[in-house]
Order: sequence, then structure tokens, then C-alpha cells
Amino acid sequence: MTLPRQRGLTEQAADAAIDTACRLLRLPSIRNEFNEIADRAIKDQMTYRGFLAELLMTECDDRARRRSERRIKAAGFPREKSLRAFDFDANPNIDAGTVHTLASCEWIKKSQPLCLIGDSGTGKSHMLIALGTEAAMKGYRVRYTLATKLVNELVEAADEKQLNKTIARYGRVDLLCIDELGYMELDRRGEPNCSSRC
Repeated sequence: MTLPRQRGLTEQAADAAIDTACRLLRLPSIRNEFNEIADRAIKDQMTYRGFLAELLMTECDDRARRRSERRIKAAGFPREKSLRAFDFDANPNIDAGTVHTLASCEWIKKSQPLCLIGDSGTGKSHMLIALGTEAAMKGYRVRYTLATKLVNELVEAADEKQLNKTIARYGRVDLLCIDELGYMELDRRGEPNCSSRC
């Protein structure tokens, strides 16, 4: 489809052309924010380049936000947790500086493991989900699972001769968050024993 191009469009015709072009080019953020940004550009006396940059950055920022939301959803976290909401005062043994260094995700880039160890109720699950969320927001592929669920999935995959496929699927993520590892006892095959299921 080609849009008719005319010089001297009325404001209403220009708005309709912009709306149609944004739909065709799949630019939903520009389409939604155009009028507000255009009004601000007039008020702030932006140059054409400045106005165009503002429009494009709006689209880029919104796409980055939506990608982060998709990665967080794909991670399968059971609930939302953030580092901002973590109560460091209630957990004085946890160093806030170390946690914020971990939030940079350099350890993921270097393929270094991280194990959160502590008594029950000290915020390990909160911290795991929060760090996983930070990683997803920074562009890493993250997957959250409970240790028992992972072991059961691997045992079932082995029984069905699908173990390599299952391991490969988990191998495609940058960060695998395994929660509640300490609550589980395994037999020699790796299956949770009855006492941990009962």
C-alpha cells in the first residue's frame, strides 16, 4: 500500500497520514505519543532533528521496556520481587553493596555461578527472584524453577529418552534460577525421596 503524498496537507490529513504510516511501519509508541511530543516540540522550539530524535527514542525506549517485560514473563517467576523492596535492615548479614554489585550482572556475563545460602526466612527467594529480574531487564534470558520441579522434569525426560533435549532447552538460558534446593533430599537416581514429598 502506498500513501498518497501531497504538499500542504491540512492538520487533520497530516494526523491521519501519520497514524496510517505508524501502523504500516509498526511504530505503536510513536503513534500513541505523537501529539504529546509534537506539542512539546512546538513549546520547546525543538529543531526538526531534535523532534525526530525524540520520536525515535520514545519508540526505542518502549520496545526495550516491552522486551524486558517479555523476558521477565518468560522467566516464570512465581511473584514480583525487586531489590528496592528488599529489607536490608531486617537482614543485617546481607551486604547491600555486594547485592548491588551482583545486580550489575557481570557474574552472569563471566558465566560464574551464584549460590544464596542462609536460614529459612532470610530472603533468599526474594533475592533470587530480584536478581533474576534484574538480569532479564538487562537483556539476559532467565528461567526460574523449583529444585524439585527441575529434578522431576529431568527424571521424566530421561525416562522418555528426551534428556538431551531438556538439558539443551535449559542450556539456552543465560541464568537458571533454582529455588528451594535445600528443602529436597534425592536418591541415587536424583529423584526426590518420599520424605521430602510427604
